[in-house]
Amino acid sequence: MFLTKECDYAMRIVRALSDYEKRSVHVICEKEHIPVHFAYKILKKLECAEIVSSVRGAFGGYQLAKSLDKISMFDIVNAMNDSLAITECLKMGHVCPNNDGSHKQCKIHAELASMQYELIRMLRGRIMDELV
Repeated sequence: MFLTKECDYAMRIVRALSDYEKRSVHVICEKEHIPVHFAYKILKKLECAEIVSSVRGAFGGYQLAKSLDKISMFDIVNAMNDSLAITECLKMGHVCPNNDGSHKQCKIHAELASMQYELIRMLRGRIMDELV
């Protein structure tokens, strides 16, 4: 899991929609200083995660699909990332040569796993309703 610019923009898109009004991509981008070409990609991911919904047509746009008190920072970061692993060795299915069972458990792996757990716990605890 990397907290990328995409994650930052996704949180700002949710903030731009926090009044539950429908907004065009251009209005969202202007309000939150997000490049339009990034916004479409991010909105598609947020829509797949059922965080936002789209309305097609001349008066279309995007709006929140659920209330802010039901959206955590974790939900947004998770929508933007394929994997929530902070390092390669923590990805599901990755076989670490230093942590394969024949050696003592790699202390670096264990420490990184602990940090990842704590980061996920903190992101789950940060609800967007409290942040906008």
